[in-house]
Amino acid sequence: MYVGFSSSTGLLASTHYILGWSFTMNKMAQSLSLSSLPSLPRPGKNHTVLIAVVTFSAVVFIILVMGIAFYLVRKIKNADVIEEWEFDVGPHRFSYQELKKATRGFRDKELLGFGGFGKVYKGTLPNSNTQVAVKRISRESKQGVREFTSEIASIGRLRHRNLVQLLGWCRRRGDLLLVYDFMPNGSLDKYLFDNPKTILNWEQRFNIIKGVASGLLYLHEGWEQTVIHRDIKAGNVLLDSELNGRLGDFGLAKLYERGTNPSTTRVVGTLGYLAPELTRTGKPTTSSDVFAFGALLLEVVCGRRPIEPKAMPEELILVDWVWEKWKNGAILDVVDPRLNDEFDELEAVVVLKLGLMCSNNLPNVRPTMRQVVRYLEGEVSLPEVVAAPDAYDGKKSEGGNGGEFEDYVHSYPSSTNFDKFTTWSCGADYGDIDIEAGSTSFRSPSHRNEGR
Repeated sequence: MYVGFSSSTGLLASTHYILGWSFTMNKMAQSLSLSSLPSLPRPGKNHTVLIAVVTFSAVVFIILVMGIAFYLVRKIKNADVIEEWEFDVGPHRFSYQELKKATRGFRDKELLGFGGFGKVYKGTLPNSNTQVAVKRISRESKQGVREFTSEIASIGRLRHRNLVQLLGWCRRRGDLLLVYDFMPNGSLDKYLFDNPKTILNWEQRFNIIKGVASGLLYLHEGWEQTVIHRDIKAGNVLLDSELNGRLGDFGLAKLYERGTNPSTTRVVGTLGYLAPELTRTGKPTTSSDVFAFGALLLEVVCGRRPIEPKAMPEELILVDWVWEKWKNGAILDVVDPRLNDEFDELEAVVVLKLGLMCSNNLPNVRPTMRQVVRYLEGEVSLPEVVAAPDAYDGKKSEGGNGGEFEDYVHSYPSSTNFDKFTTWSCGADYGDIDIEAGSTSFRSPSHRNEGR
């Protein structure tokens, strides 16, 4: 025998309650005391709980869906979009998140310096703990991301102990980030100018000079293409942990096939290092790099910039001052006094003499970097007679001459006006300088070195 309870309301929804139950098998069932039965629950209580549970579940579901959607949109937005042409780029491609983590979110505390192309941050790669320098190219850069990236494909394959190695890159929307070897001792200029805390001795300076010369020779002749740096200066020579000089900052570098000429006609670089012919032709050459290297040679030995606005008028232009001392047989007077006469006189004379040769206004008179390296290594002797930097050999030169260029520089005698055209910093300086100037030149007698 089964005893139970059933009810039906058809299509209507209802709730049924059993408040009491009396059952017996052999006699009359005991009557129930209705007063002792519990009262019916309030009809709205369960409905309220149900509505609350449903509402809460719906809100949680909506929040969850919105969170997932936000995450996916942000992930897609921040994802590194790789176009088909980028697969041919040689150096390693880093993810943006990897570089962001390496630089701690590009914090100002990690900022090493900045230039015309953007800021440079110190970073530590999370997987290898390798210290790197991350250059963040600004969106205002005049060079397009695709053009910049295509050059990375070539420059990233350069390998030389005296070049700062490009380790990789990253592209995120309109931003381009370049990853280089980190040079713990910074740039050379902070050891030469503005009362440096550390004074480089002669051996260190001479070693840096030879290292940069070797790196520049590799760019000009040692690779499958000719690479013109276009911005050689102390600020772009970086020093590793052992104070070896490495040429870096290829932001203005141009590559072209051997036997051809670069097509660019835009004058870029830093005032004081620009070869005179650039003001006419606008076309950089290996010879214009040699001119800038000559300025670097002189400033490393003398411990001052190629143009010093606060100097005496006769010392304003470094190459002119050195040449006058050379003519007067007092060339060693220009050596940085902070060396306290502790230097190799023969090596100093070689470097100064070579600096004058590289600084000649005529491109065809300047030595090549291969010749420069041989001179520095002592494989061949320098010529006894050195032509004046502004000498004219009677032949028409591609770059013209230097008199008006000198007048152009002298037309900015005060530091206030001069600062409008160039800036100096311990970090890399990428300021593009567009200038217009003609030039003439004249013959000046050559003099032999008479020693001191």
